[in-house]
Amino acid sequence: MKKMLLLGAAFATLALNAPAQAELKFKPGEDPRFNWANYEELKKVDLKGETLTIFGPWRGEDEGLVRGVLDYFSEATGVEIKYSSSENYEQQIVIDTQAGSPPNIAVLPQPGLIQDLASKGLLTPLGDDTAKWVKDNYGAGQSWVDLGTFKDKDGKPGFFAFPYKADVKSLVWYSPDNFEEAGYKVPKTQEELADLEKKIVADGGKPWCIGLGSGGATGWPATDWVEDLMLRTQPPEVYDKWVKNEIPFNDPAVVNAIDIFGKIATDDKMVDGGAKAVAATDFRDSPKGLFAVPPKCYLHHQASFIPTFFPEGTKVGQDADFFYFPPYASKPELGTPVLGAGTLAMITKDSKSARAFIEFLKMPLAHEIWMAEGGFVTPFKGVNKAAYASDALRKQGEILANASTFRFDGSDLMPGKIGAGAFWTGMIDLVGGKSAQDVATDIQKSWDAIK
Repeated sequence: MKKMLLLGAAFATLALNAPAQAELKFKPGEDPRFNWANYEELKKVDLKGETLTIFGPWRGEDEGLVRGVLDYFSEATGVEIKYSSSENYEQQIVIDTQAGSPPNIAVLPQPGLIQDLASKGLLTPLGDDTAKWVKDNYGAGQSWVDLGTFKDKDGKPGFFAFPYKADVKSLVWYSPDNFEEAGYKVPKTQEELADLEKKIVADGGKPWCIGLGSGGATGWPATDWVEDLMLRTQPPEVYDKWVKNEIPFNDPAVVNAIDIFGKIATDDKMVDGGAKAVAATDFRDSPKGLFAVPPKCYLHHQASFIPTFFPEGTKVGQDADFFYFPPYASKPELGTPVLGAGTLAMITKDSKSARAFIEFLKMPLAHEIWMAEGGFVTPFKGVNKAAYASDALRKQGEILANASTFRFDGSDLMPGKIGAGAFWTGMIDLVGGKSAQDVATDIQKSWDAIK
């Protein structure tokens, strides 16, 4: 999430009260894409006279989109909703909860921060029934249950955080026209991907566009590569131990994943501009080679947000498309893992309306309204996929719904000095020529230094 924040502008604190009669974006009962039976169920929940305070990370355009969802809950139940956010929302929620003035609902994208709140007894358990609901209704359901499970002040684990709105990172972008012209096919396995790389090189092209530049955060795009490769070469339990440093950073499993990326990024034949261009190219500029004539590259590994930086007028699904970063055919036991991020909703001040709101998030309608507006994907298998605003978003939703395992961005789960420090700089050292073993050992030394 901290990476995503680099992309957006800072907005002032927002606090808007729901109007008495909200203007709903889609009139109940009229659009068949939505589960209007949910709205009728909500009408049976009487919250008139109650106020529900919600604090979240969404500001600017996203704040307007989430308010569009909240309006349905407010209109149906009669509750007054007060939504607020802050440019420094991570610090603000800590201040508010510790001062004894928390919102009813807090929505955060940082599991580490949520664990801190849970360990201080500042969160209300959502219960085993809700955990079971998530397990049964979400793609890779157990992964999402585990993600929302934290230890309380007594060290007892409980389900505290409901997943709502996800982001997909396990994507490879390409130009369908370029593939068609060259006779290339979308690979379904890592072995097929390796064969495609060889064919592109043999044809005189460069397989990958890679750029790690990002100002003070230079190096972070490579961490996504390593995390994706960890999930495709190791069981998810190994990934979990890695991000907690229960196995060292220079464990052979981790070194192998780093080395796979390093062999691509340091091979002049494999990367647009050659190995020296990898660290020097800004990640926002790196996909442009896909659209050059002739193409400077054919593949780009990046999360779902990257079309923001495609050339103006580029149509996703037509001029550019993506495929799921595939698993190894030789490791069928690892299934179809997905790397990503997302937001988690929790009760920070218990109330009837707070409980009702968590139940609302279990309804397809709570997802479908935002799906139709764009910029929203969900692992909830019960939604109407026709509600997605575009084929690209629908495909991402299907990737989540069909995932066997979901894991949160590893660097975001690590201590800041590692995930947003030594790991980033280590990746720059790697593409500069240092061995994967030495890079991993250096990162472990940094981790040991903060213990």
